[in-house]
Amino acid sequence: MVSTHPAEVRNSGSQYLSDSRSATASPNQELLPLTAKVNSSGCLEIGGCDVTSLVAQFGSPLYILDEETLRTACRQYRDSFKSYYAGESQVVYASKAWNCLAICAIVHSEGLAVEVVSGGELYTALQAGVAPEKLYFHGNNKSVQELQLAIESQCTIIVDNWLELETLAGLAKLPVPIMLRLTPGIECHTHEYIRTGHLDSKFGFDPHQIDRVFSFVSKNPNLKCIGLHAHIGSQIFELQPHHDLPGVMVEWLKKAADYALPVTHLNIGGGLGIRYTEADDPPSIAEWSKVVCEAVTAACQAQQVPLPKLMCEPGRSLIGSACVTAYTIGSRKEVPEIRTYISVDGGMSDNPRPITYQSVYRAVVANRMSAPLTETVTVAGKHCESGDVLIKDISLPTTQPGDILVVPSTGAYNYSMASNYNRVPRPAAVLVKDGEANVIIRRETYQDLIRCDRLPERLI
Repeated sequence: MVSTHPAEVRNSGSQYLSDSRSATASPNQELLPLTAKVNSSGCLEIGGCDVTSLVAQFGSPLYILDEETLRTACRQYRDSFKSYYAGESQVVYASKAWNCLAICAIVHSEGLAVEVVSGGELYTALQAGVAPEKLYFHGNNKSVQELQLAIESQCTIIVDNWLELETLAGLAKLPVPIMLRLTPGIECHTHEYIRTGHLDSKFGFDPHQIDRVFSFVSKNPNLKCIGLHAHIGSQIFELQPHHDLPGVMVEWLKKAADYALPVTHLNIGGGLGIRYTEADDPPSIAEWSKVVCEAVTAACQAQQVPLPKLMCEPGRSLIGSACVTAYTIGSRKEVPEIRTYISVDGGMSDNPRPITYQSVYRAVVANRMSAPLTETVTVAGKHCESGDVLIKDISLPTTQPGDILVVPSTGAYNYSMASNYNRVPRPAAVLVKDGEANVIIRRETYQDLIRCDRLPERLI
């Protein structure tokens, strides 16, 4: 487990590893993947693969996804809900965190459903073999084409607003399974960009319109409302908001019965945080699940309604800690009495979270895991942007050009938000397990960058 004692954090480059990890460790509480260790060469190893060897083979920057950590998180969510909830349950992967063929296939193989927020994510999940009945389509401004694709795919559509509801009523020729997203008006302490449960949010129907919404749906037989959905935010360490949400939602559930709506599903969203630094202390997956399950059960008993099919939508807490990003260190700039910069061969194009959310990360030097922490540096990206700084003032061993810097907890919203800023090709991603590495996303080429470009004939 990660040490929470600041004095211990400076001892060595392997500070984020312990000699042994509990088999019941919650992945979201770890900085490095569950299989991470220092091998006999003093290098970081993940999934039985030496990280420095992976970079030598596949290049850098490189996303390294540990299959065991991802599967463990899936199973902990799935088994916790089965343990703490007497009714039927379904864990749904919020794939906007990282949607690609391999990840959709892995979570589906663990019995999870998949939530998508665009036609592209829906297409990817279908191509990965996810069953339509285990696909849930979110989004606050779905196009007509996306709604038609969702109808044809026979997935469940999470309806977000009046325009979508009315458009869907006009498009549906046969009953379409839908869920209604409502804004619960519950605040939580997180970044304002990822706080979605308070009333001033672009997502979901205003709860004051609930009777009007239920009435509209009840008069449209091709809108088969099977459930209700709410989500209060992301990267949340508090349990109280998740304890409060079910009470609000079960009241809505009871009201739906007044309109003879066949509501049997209750989706309480996700939002459980992960550890990005040694100071972060999120609840475990099991602790979060227990609070949610018990709160829903108590609310149903209080309102005297049957237990619904309980659903949750974790994204970051499933995939975030399962991945690291490996960079090759390049240039160094020392500003006397101010700061020392070391630059890596990636940056804001493969991890936009520091410049977007002011997110804080940690790092280790994969080929110097046992070296003492001898200097404080700022890790800069390679992009032509002053704000392209990945980590400010971090303690590392003394590094040399060519060393491999590894940033943990980069599975969520890193590849999915990656860009081609400065026309930099996006990195490759490899899946590691039992000493084997498989490319799940190939590295982009310069040819890929111009694939969609067109030159007018007069310029040729």
